[in-house]
Amino acid sequence: MNRIARLMAAEAASLAVMSALHLAGRLDGSTPFDPTRAGVAEAVIGGVLLTGAVVLLRGRPHAWSVALAANAFAVVGFVVGLTRTTQGGGTVDIAYHLTVLPLLLLNFIALLRLGREQAIS
Repeated sequence: MNRIARLMAAEAASLAVMSALHLAGRLDGSTPFDPTRAGVAEAVIGGVLLTGAVVLLRGRPHAWSVALAANAFAVVGFVVGLTRTTQGGGTVDIAYHLTVLPLLLLNFIALLRLGREQAIS
């Protein structure tokens, strides 16, 4: 469980970096890509992932459900982000999405395989 939570926290940290880069105007793209929207979305996804990681680490009630929902939210967000990024984002953005999306899917699958009973014990 700790490994999954640590990976979720690392993903959240990478999202904070990408968000800051987008909001500072360091990563631009072409229309219809909007770096400000990307930065806000990354900050929200990162916050959700970090919340899921903290709840999982602390073993709170419903930790497994919260972590699973956080990962599902992040996967959907990354799919939407990748769709938008391929329409005008830069190479760094596309590479980032293609790198982190499989990690998010691995988290999700690991949580599913682990199951609620093991997650809360």
